[in-house]
Parts: sequence; structure tokens; C-alpha cells
Amino acid sequence: MRAQATFGGGCFWCTEAVFQHLRGVEKVESGYSGGDGPADYRSVCSGRTGHAEVVQITFDPDRIGYEDLLRIHFSTHDPTTLNRQGADTGPQYRSIIFTHDATQQASAEQVLQAMQAYFSAPIVTRIEPLVQFHKAEDYHQNYYRDNPAAGYCQAVIAPKLARFRRQFADRLDQGA
Repeated sequence: MRAQATFGGGCFWCTEAVFQHLRGVEKVESGYSGGDGPADYRSVCSGRTGHAEVVQITFDPDRIGYEDLLRIHFSTHDPTTLNRQGADTGPQYRSIIFTHDATQQASAEQVLQAMQAYFSAPIVTRIEPLVQFHKAEDYHQNYYRDNPAAGYCQAVIAPKLARFRRQFADRLDQGA
């Protein structure tokens, strides 16, 4: 049995790179969700579509639980900043969890409440039902894996992955 989770935590390149390294995660696709109308990089970056940059994670719940993915999501971005992650600003970079069913909704609410104890500021992460996922353009898929020497990858993603690897070493896929 396979399941899906859809999270936004700033730039989808960063989020994708984190979740690709987890044991039990089979596929991570970058995309857009939460807005109206067409979703392509140019229109979403304008901040006027209402879409957020997100990743859709296909995982094996027998190997990694949805609640584990939620805790990792909260731990690998700043869920206390509204419409911002680092230098990336605008509603397209908001912290959000798109749930696929009522069970995910309840789990997301419980984990959010539990994670609040680890942050001095209020968590502003939104939890909403997934309406539609728009897969991002091909050049956004596997961005860090395909472009590790790019400036953004070296300055932003590589340090984030190093912290992630230290914090979640017991959950990493072999060779991650």
C-alpha cells in the first residue's frame, strides 16, 4: 500500500531534497497547490495565483509513518514565519500541509500542537484539504540532485541537508 503527503515549506527545491533521502519515501515531486487557475513557475512566483510551492511525497506507510513525515516537515523549515522562508518571501513560500483525507487532517492538527512546544513563536502553518496538485515543470524535478554545484544549492540546500542528515541519521535511506 502506498500513501501520499503534500507539504509546502518554502522553496520546493529545498523541501524535495530533504524528503528524497528518507527510508520509505519512494517518490517526491515538486509542484504547486492551494490556489486558483493555472499553475506554472512564472505565474506562481508572481504571488497572485494563491498557489504555494509544495512537494508531493509518495511513501510506504509500513516503512515511514505520516506522523514521522509531519515531524520532519516541521523540523526542516521555519513554521513560525508567515509567507517566508529565509530570503524567499511571498505567499507561494508559505508553510502549509495539504491533507489527503480526514485521518491526515487529524494527524496534522495533533502533530502541529505537539511541535509547538519546540518553538518560541506561534506556528503559522496552515492545514487545508488538498484540492489539486499541479506538478512543476520538469526542470524543477530533482533540482538539487541534478544541480548540486548551482549557487542556490551550495548556499541554501547543502547546509540544510547537512543539518537534516545529522538530525535524522536513523531515518536516512542507504547512501543518502
